[in-house]
Amino acid sequence: MMKSCKEMALIWGISERRVTEFCKDGKIPGAEKVGKQWQIPDNAQRPTDNRIVSGRYVKSESAKEKKPLPIGISDYIRAQSDYYYVDKTLLIKEFLDCKALVSLFTRPRRFGKTLNMDMLRVFFEISSEDTSRYFADKAIWRCGPEYRAHQGKYPVIFLTFKDVKFDSWDATFSKITELLQDEFGRHSELKNSNKLEKYEKDYYEKVLNGQASEVELSSALLKLSKMLSEHYDKAPIIIIDEYDTPIQEGYSKEFYDEIIGFMRNFFSGAFKDNRNLSYGFLTGILRISQESIFSGLNNLMVNSVMDEAYNSFFGFTESEVKDMLEYYRVSDKENELRDWYDGYLFGSKEIYNPWSVINYISSGCLPQAYWVNTGKNEILEDVMESATDDIIEKLNVLLIGERVIAKIDQNVVYRSLTENVANIYRLLLDAGYLKIFDKKLQGDGTWLCNAKIPNREIFTIYKSEIMTHVDK
Repeated sequence: MMKSCKEMALIWGISERRVTEFCKDGKIPGAEKVGKQWQIPDNAQRPTDNRIVSGRYVKSESAKEKKPLPIGISDYIRAQSDYYYVDKTLLIKEFLDCKALVSLFTRPRRFGKTLNMDMLRVFFEISSEDTSRYFADKAIWRCGPEYRAHQGKYPVIFLTFKDVKFDSWDATFSKITELLQDEFGRHSELKNSNKLEKYEKDYYEKVLNGQASEVELSSALLKLSKMLSEHYDKAPIIIIDEYDTPIQEGYSKEFYDEIIGFMRNFFSGAFKDNRNLSYGFLTGILRISQESIFSGLNNLMVNSVMDEAYNSFFGFTESEVKDMLEYYRVSDKENELRDWYDGYLFGSKEIYNPWSVINYISSGCLPQAYWVNTGKNEILEDVMESATDDIIEKLNVLLIGERVIAKIDQNVVYRSLTENVANIYRLLLDAGYLKIFDKKLQGDGTWLCNAKIPNREIFTIYKSEIMTHVDK
């Protein structure tokens, strides 16, 4: 049986608007939108929201008892146990409902990609400890046994390239070698597995000891997935976080051919026709198109800021921000925080910059540009420096708070970025400097959109990070 938001509001003793917000944010498992109204299972549990009841907090806590905010924490177990954690575990449900073999999520820097990928690792990975305890009080656990059945059932390969930022291919390859050593070492159960052939164990030791060549390492994901599949009799999940960081470095530091040549084989072995793969996840800022990295990978599901799917799982929603402000007893700062850090639109979902929100609250609600200098985009700089007078004029229009018409091509090739400076809008959007709306799909697969700067924080840093590159 299903009930309306109004009926559930009466049962739970909260406002109908609040119940609707819970539905929109995916906090009520099984809730469905029928026409313009939400329908909720009559046995649904009221989500925890830390809101005020009758002028008092549900739980009276002193400031010292409140958990700190997770600034720079990308370890899921630590984040959800020691810090204030915004529950994003329904990402797992949405994925399991979709069941794409390989998923690529592109979002701006500091929007929670690494933390979410580590959450997926902890949820799915076979472990000697009972890791279900890290999810027992989370939204995913209330979704039912069909979702809980996947917890702790897969071997997992996890790599993050977020710190692979070097000036040469030799240094980049050295770091990738180190990351693979660490990941192979994390699977020490393979050393003495009686299910592996000697040549497989020899390869394992070679990678572990840092003796594998560039050619040998280019097939490391393929071979490690095969060994794990044989050992566990279960194909692994492969997670690659910030996959495009070393590629962007290669583009700007002139070792692009070397990094693309390596990554083409590295990713193709892992994700293309790999029978020893249960699921694959990748995150990044840009989608690298037509570079043959994912050539022939017809089952790749790409999710960008323009898509509706997964639109509430990277960054904070309005209701999540309200809950946070109430928890820290600074609800009077809601308008100021919205003015500074709201304004992003992922699909049709309004999103706040999570990095800036938690820094704002942690700093005693001091409004400033916390997102500035959290990353550098040399590709963006290259394109900006070749901008035409027309592009510069439109960028200045953005700077005074007005909208511009922007053509967004989601299939940009790296090598052609500076050949068509209109690509600046795509880069600004992916990097988090633009908000788009009123988008219309064109016959050539591009989008024609209205665009503007999303919030006061971006206005503050826009000139220093964007316009300086056209004033040279």
